[in-house]
Amino acid sequence: MVVLSHYQAKEVLAAQQQGSKMVSVSLDLGLNTRQLELKVNGLLLPNGEILGWEAIQDIAGSTSSCYIIENGSPRAIQFYSQHTDRLYSLYPTVGAPTMLVSGIPMHRVKGTDPHQDTLEKIRSIRPVVGQVLDTATGLGYTAIEAARTADHVITIELDPTALQVCRLNPWSQALFDNPKITQVIGDSYDILAGIEPSSFTRVIHDPPAFSLAGELYSLNFYQELHRVMRNRCRLFHYIGNPESKSGKNVTAGVIRRLEQVGFTKVRRAPRAFGVVAVK
Repeated sequence: MVVLSHYQAKEVLAAQQQGSKMVSVSLDLGLNTRQLELKVNGLLLPNGEILGWEAIQDIAGSTSSCYIIENGSPRAIQFYSQHTDRLYSLYPTVGAPTMLVSGIPMHRVKGTDPHQDTLEKIRSIRPVVGQVLDTATGLGYTAIEAARTADHVITIELDPTALQVCRLNPWSQALFDNPKITQVIGDSYDILAGIEPSSFTRVIHDPPAFSLAGELYSLNFYQELHRVMRNRCRLFHYIGNPESKSGKNVTAGVIRRLEQVGFTKVRRAPRAFGVVAVK
């Protein structure tokens, strides 16, 4: 699988303009690099195909898409979901890509990157051990990082279309390869209703923006989170920029409702753009 963004395409074009015969470039959005040969008609890929200069220029000019290369041609990684009436696409950054859902990024990208954003969430409730619940799979970064130290991770995704993006994202492959991760498709509220009480030692609640999934910020949903957690165990709840006007309002409401359902030691975790609570 060869996946490129404008970052890699610009590196290839720069090497061509310098008259180089070889270029060191990543074919998996920055995870690894390899030496590839530059031909008169384009970039020689490992499978022997040529990615032409016109296609490379097109990728270089597209700053909001990642492309999978199929039969020597680029195809933007984006899918429309009839289930949710939303467009899912893979958005490049200098590090791990993020996913846009109806144009809204699912990770912070300003002053950080999605991988570092995920690490901040994990650090806020470390050590991440035992049985972990990830309420919103997205690109799977949270589940992947949690599985490094946890015994097992259950991750829930509402829309199967999001997983189509994951399958074409090099940074998401451990989501499908790691036996410590169990994927569940469905509404988190409905899935939680069927889970035994006191099942989890850590919960990472990283929902879409309030405007996209207000029910995942509700009192009833927080009651379910409280029910499925073990005593003295920790919850991280991502909210968004705590300094923005909307972030302040949403944070205040989240803290109030978490305390209403019985969570204690509810505090802001500003570096992770969320709050932490204890059952």
